[in-house]
Amino acid sequence: MAKATQQDAEIVLKLYDLRREAEMRKARNWVGGEFWPDTYDDLLKEISQMGSDHNRWWRQVISFWEMAAALAVHGSVDQELFLEPSVSGEMFFFYTKFKHLLPEIREKMGAPEFLANSEKLITGTDTGRQRAKVFEQRIAMMKQRMKAKA
Repeated sequence: MAKATQQDAEIVLKLYDLRREAEMRKARNWVGGEFWPDTYDDLLKEISQMGSDHNRWWRQVISFWEMAAALAVHGSVDQELFLEPSVSGEMFFFYTKFKHLLPEIREKMGAPEFLANSEKLITGTDTGRQRAKVFEQRIAMMKQRMKAKA
């Protein structure tokens, strides 16, 4: 097991700092809290209008986590450190939240690599797979609460 370095810590802190940017916060709030597509068509309806806030926010959040995951996949940041819940918990949340749509997104958008880095990290270790199960349960509970409020 490699030990995380000072450079790894600096990368993680930089990623955290980028997540705090005002527009990124809006994007994360929308993608994480307000946007709950059940189907591919629901997704497309919200994100297909180029230049819209929803399109921009979707691309911003998804590309941020894919870029961050790529750093861990390719060894630019210590993978064990990156997979800590306090570092990449949000990546797990987004991956599991949209996992049911991945086959259609990949096929219909012609994007076979969509969320591939996140998927490699999450499904590539027992720890990642177990953490994903926790997030799947959490998301199911959130959906139940939203349905009860509706």
